[in-house]
Amino acid sequence: MDLDTTHRRVAIAVGTARVAVSAVVVVLLMLTYVERIAVGDSNPFDYFGYFTNQTNLLMSVLLGGAGVLMLLGRPAPAWLATARGVATACLLVVAVVYNSLIPGTGTAPAWVSAVLHVVFPALALLDWLLVGDRHRLRWRSWWIVLPYPVVWLVVVLVRGATDGWVPYGFLLPERGVASLAAHCVGLLVALVAAGAVVWAGSRLRGTLLPRSSRRPA
Repeated sequence: MDLDTTHRRVAIAVGTARVAVSAVVVVLLMLTYVERIAVGDSNPFDYFGYFTNQTNLLMSVLLGGAGVLMLLGRPAPAWLATARGVATACLLVVAVVYNSLIPGTGTAPAWVSAVLHVVFPALALLDWLLVGDRHRLRWRSWWIVLPYPVVWLVVVLVRGATDGWVPYGFLLPERGVASLAAHCVGLLVALVAAGAVVWAGSRLRGTLLPRSSRRPA
């Protein structure tokens, strides 16, 4: 079997796995939302106000898109690598925060929480580190991990101060300004650290479909 044939078979396997895993996560999110509707909690702004749900959905779209491009034999554009880098960093924070600060406090079944907070973040990170179809990310673009989480935090804090809804207990307004500020700064520091891991990981050639020498994106 020649190298081109082997490469194509690996690409098909990886692309199929990406699409399949992404589809499972999207279906899982939708089914969980339908279950919430069934018990009278149908507000999409509440359900998708959870950083966990947002980032899992975002990563599903991006990873699934990367999988489709791989199946078509087309290279992933630089912007997709950057977007995946941001989403991967966010998922790492989701995994760390949930499993350290708020384990077992969600309303979803335990196995659903395990998929969204452990399994999918781990798979996303492994894909990022092991599959070499992503561009290297320039360190000067490292800051791009922050805008989306900052906007999410602002919206959540405004909602907490107005209609009283927050997705996580540590963001409750009654905890006081000092506590809120400390948690927000902690989250942003964690995101920057996660971003550093992801940006550094983009420099690996990858074990699967190793990248040839390529200028940073």
